[in-house]
Amino acid sequence: MATPETNGERASSQSTGELVKQLSEQTSELVRREIDLAKAELTEKGKKAGVGAGIFGAAGLFGVTAFFALTTMLIAALAEGMDLWLAALIVTVVYAAVAGIGAMLGKNKIQEATPPAPEQAIDSVKEDVQWAKTQARSGRT
Repeated sequence: MATPETNGERASSQSTGELVKQLSEQTSELVRREIDLAKAELTEKGKKAGVGAGIFGAAGLFGVTAFFALTTMLIAALAEGMDLWLAALIVTVVYAAVAGIGAMLGKNKIQEATPPAPEQAIDSVKEDVQWAKTQARSGRT
């Protein structure tokens, strides 16, 4: 095992080129190890995210199934006082109205967000360019 004195003696006897070569090799090795560590960490996080996405998908499936059960219950409750077809029609019309309102609200929100350019940032950059031009002109005179 090398002692600090031995390392110091060896380092002082090596040329600058050899030391630079060692530094380069050690830096390359360090970068490779850091990349391997990052890969391992991302792989682990990816596995956890995949499991989470699967659980989320299952929850969505059960949520849709619960919605279908609720729909059936609403139709059955309304069918106590009217024909079954009329109860189903009423529930369908209510759902269609909710869907239509949701679609209109979503469309309006999307239109508010377009164009997707950062308008404030663009205006700020234009002002900065104009200011720089003004400064350049005043510097020439």
